[in-house]
Amino acid sequence: MAKSAGENKKKKVVDALNKARAMELQAIAQYMNQHYGLDDMDYGELAANMKLIAIDEMRHAEQFAERIKELGREPTTDPLAKSKKGQDVEKIFPFDANLESHTVDVYNELLMVCRENGDSISMKLFETIIDEEQSHYNYFDNIAEHIKKMGDTYLARIAGTPSSTGLAHQGFFIRESGGG
Repeated sequence: MAKSAGENKKKKVVDALNKARAMELQAIAQYMNQHYGLDDMDYGELAANMKLIAIDEMRHAEQFAERIKELGREPTTDPLAKSKKGQDVEKIFPFDANLESHTVDVYNELLMVCRENGDSISMKLFETIIDEEQSHYNYFDNIAEHIKKMGDTYLARIAGTPSSTGLAHQGFFIRESGGG
């Protein structure tokens, strides 16, 4: 039996949302790995910001999953690609700027898929997340430029800074035990 036009439209939107979710899952793994690496290199301020950006990506992944569930489908749990590990600090930020720039480009294309298939809710979700991804790009590009122009002088200024994000450690156990 052939799918209805509405089902075909919904499938295209869900495919777009799942592609974006897979990209977010990749970014989460990439940025958390870099967070640990930067912390180990004693670049606390950079590590803390990387962790916060990874948390933004976690929120994005969850938002895409929630929309997919609203559409009656299952969100992917597979990242688009494996994370790149063991990067030097000089390579991390240009790499991430390129990743975010690519993400903005792809999300703009996926936004159009949603528009063409009549899903303004998913389209608005992409618009909101694109703004946040652009902010991530701006941060990564800025840090990459600082490292490129000032090199060890810039990195020495950051070395030894605290990596704490100030976020309370909240989870199921802490919430249920009344500790949060």
